Amino acid sequence: MTTIKERTMKRTFGLLCVTLLLGALLVTWPLSAAAATPGDPVLEWNAIMNDTVLAGGTSPVASSRVVAMVSASVFDAVNGIKPRYKPLHVKPGAPGYASQRAAAIQAACAMLVKAYPAQIASLTPKRDASIAAIASRESAKSIKAGVAWGQAVADSIWAWRLTDGFAPPPPPFVGVLGIEGTPTAVGVWRPTPLASAFGAGPQFATMTPWVLQRPSQFRLPPPLALTSAEYAADYNEIKVMGDFTGSGRSADQSELVLFWAGNTPLSWNRIASQIASDRSLSLSENAHLFALLDVTMADAAIACWDGKYRYVFWRPITAIQAGDTDGNPSTDPDPTWTPWLDFFPSGTPAHPEYPSGHSTVSGSAASILAAAFGDATPFTVTSDVRPGTRAFPSFSAAVAEIADARVFGGIHFRTSCVRANLLGQAVADYVSTHAMRALDGN
Repeated sequence: MTTIKERTMKRTFGLLCVTLLLGALLVTWPLSAAAATPGDPVLEWNAIMNDTVLAGGTSPVASSRVVAMVSASVFDAVNGIKPRYKPLHVKPGAPGYASQRAAAIQAACAMLVKAYPAQIASLTPKRDASIAAIASRESAKSIKAGVAWGQAVADSIWAWRLTDGFAPPPPPFVGVLGIEGTPTAVGVWRPTPLASAFGAGPQFATMTPWVLQRPSQFRLPPPLALTSAEYAADYNEIKVMGDFTGSGRSADQSELVLFWAGNTPLSWNRIASQIASDRSLSLSENAHLFALLDVTMADAAIACWDGKYRYVFWRPITAIQAGDTDGNPSTDPDPTWTPWLDFFPSGTPAHPEYPSGHSTVSGSAASILAAAFGDATPFTVTSDVRPGTRAFPSFSAAVAEIADARVFGGIHFRTSCVRANLLGQAVADYVSTHAMRALDGN
């Protein structure tokens, strides 16, 4: 039996090897998409949003709310001038001569300034440059009216979401911290290494959704029973494939874990921007696409967090280190087991395990994009935490790899990812059939 000292030496040696193999690629990677889309303010400001959120250091779950506020503002601003769809929140009220481009620019910039006031000095020149770029083909009167309308829409949506329950933040969530080792703590979340942070975003579990009727509308059944054969299968898979050292992962499987450990909503916005640009969608179509995508991801995050803080299921690092307490004869404990995602200083994400947030949000995004473009749409994707790109033949292929990334990273059981994907699909179906529908019925 391996001693704790031996395990510690093994982990240190493994980290050294990983650093030699992958460390050359681990660089500060301030991913920028801002040069991708000349001519379309929706795509241009989607890229600026990407950079602004990254510069703000916003967590993925909080980012879901930000990107929805920006894209919703852009959509209602553009659509409110020449309506093609039912509005999300702000009824059309702009003069018909108002510039849709100016409205999109102002709505996006205004919302980003509200969300990131510390970045006003960098956002304002970008806004001015965008307005100047359209001044040669649109009248000053049209631009002025568009700017005023875009600002009014952003103000309205900001005021609406100020009452969604995001703030003030609730007291720190600690799970069963302090009563570890008791029967009550078996199967229940508590802060995990490396950061051992309090539970992130517990208020998202009860926030007012954008389109869903309530956070629990599509709540999943409870996680697998600890004594079940299915749980043992999940446990033993992640114990091997998610281990920091000595796992069965290939070099590519280790890298894909790190690649997908970035900001999920931003990843899918970059994917959508690439495809929308390739397909030459119109301004109105882009505004609609990104609003539908981002509002869906925001509601998927809320639905996911409802499940996380309803079931408060423990993370694999806790489950495997305390495997002798779960009552399952097929789960052997390893008190020194650590997950591969400890590659990053934060380690396991600081919130309950079930369901997977990444798989929920990605499942919802893939569903929206598959409905718009067909599932078998090839694309590449970049990461905001790793260099390079990964290519996929379909949206479903990307979602399948994301599930592998969470299992091979040692932070999610397989069932959590599979069910989360279904949850995301259910949210996407509901949002797309209940909001922002085309006025012609198509």
